Amino acid sequence: MTRPLDGITVVSLEHAIAAPFCTRQLADLGARVIKVERPGAGDFARAYDTRVKGQASHFVWTNRSKESLTLDLKQPAALAALKELLATADVLVQNLAPGAAARMGLGFDALSKEHPRLIVCDISGYGEDGPYRDKKAYDLLIQSEAGFLSVTGTPDDPCKSGNSIADIAAGMYAYTGVLAALLQRGKTGRGSHIDVSMLEALGEWMGYPMYYAFDGAPPPPRSAAAHATIYPYGPFAAGDGGTVMLGLQNEREWKAFCDVVLQDAALATDPRFDANARRNEHREALKAIILATFGALSTAQVLARLDKAQIANARMNDMAGLWAHPQLKARSRWQSVGSPAGEIPALLPPGRNSSFDYRMDAVPGVGQHTEAILRELGQSDAAIAAMRAAQAI
Repeated sequence: MTRPLDGITVVSLEHAIAAPFCTRQLADLGARVIKVERPGAGDFARAYDTRVKGQASHFVWTNRSKESLTLDLKQPAALAALKELLATADVLVQNLAPGAAARMGLGFDALSKEHPRLIVCDISGYGEDGPYRDKKAYDLLIQSEAGFLSVTGTPDDPCKSGNSIADIAAGMYAYTGVLAALLQRGKTGRGSHIDVSMLEALGEWMGYPMYYAFDGAPPPPRSAAAHATIYPYGPFAAGDGGTVMLGLQNEREWKAFCDVVLQDAALATDPRFDANARRNEHREALKAIILATFGALSTAQVLARLDKAQIANARMNDMAGLWAHPQLKARSRWQSVGSPAGEIPALLPPGRNSSFDYRMDAVPGVGQHTEAILRELGQSDAAIAAMRAAQAI
C-alpha cells in the first residue's frame, strides 16, 4: 500500500530524544529519514545503556526505519555533502545546540533562498529567541521550568516523570508541525520554518494545572498517584500484594462503589462521604475503609467487583506486565524489526489505518548507509575513500 509520506525525504541532524522521536514517526508514515551522525560513536544516545541486546533502550525506540549517514560537519567536504543532500530533501529537522545549525549555513533563512520548498524544523529547549535562548536544556530541567515537578510527586517530595516527557512533547509537536507544513506546501508551493521549544510543548501539556491555579489561586497539591481533587481516584492495595487503580467520577458511581465493591450500601449516605468535596476532605478515613475491604480480597477479586459495579479500574502494571499485556497481544500490536544486534520486538505506532501499513524497518548501525548515500550524490569511490581517510565520514 502507498503510505502518506512515501517519496518524502527527511534529513535530520539529531541526537537524544526529541528530534529522533519526531523523525521516527515521519518514517513510520513512509518518509525516507536520513539521520546524520558523528563519525565513530554516532548519536550519543546510542551509549545511554546496553539493555536491548547490547543496544541503548532510548535509541532502538526512536530510530527504526532510518538510514545512518556519518559526517563530521566541521570538515568542508562533509558539510558540502550535507548541503548537496539538502538539495534533494523535503524536510530538515535539527536539535543541535542553539545557533549551531545557523553558523554552518543550515538555518532556514540561508537554506530557503536556494531551496524554497524546503521545510526546516528547529527543536530547542527554549526557542530561537528570548532571554533563555542559549540555556542548556535537558528533559528534567524543562520538567522543572514548566512547573511539572511542582504538581507531580508526594506532598513531601516532587518527582520527575518516569520517561522523557518534555522531549516527547517537543517531538510530538515537531512531528505534527512538519505534517502541517507539508500540507501547507501543497497549497502554497513553499516550505516554512518551524520553531519548536521543549518549554512551550510541555507548557501546553500543563494547561489544566495552570488554569486550576488561575489568577493566583492555589495549584493542585502533589498527591502521589492519587487524583489531587477527586476521591477515591488512585491506587489501592489488594490482599495479595497487587495494586488496583480505580476512579470515581460522579455520585451514581459512588453509590455503586459502596453497594457492589465495598458491600456497604449505607456508606453512600455517610455525611463524611456523600459528596466528592467531603470525600476529598475525609480521604484518610475513607482510604482506611477501602483498604480494609480490599485487604481481604485478591487483586483479581477486587477488579471483578469493580467491573461488576462498572467502576473504571486498571491493574498497576510494571514493565513486564506491559510487555505481556493481553490487549496488545489480542490486537496484534507487536512486530519484529531488525537491528545491528538482530531482531527485536517493537510496538506498532498508535492508530490503525485501513489505507496503509506503517513502515517498520531496521534500526541502523552507525554510518551503515554512508557510502550508498554519497554514491547517490555522485561521489566517486576515490572521493569517498579520501573522506574516510580524513575521518570526515
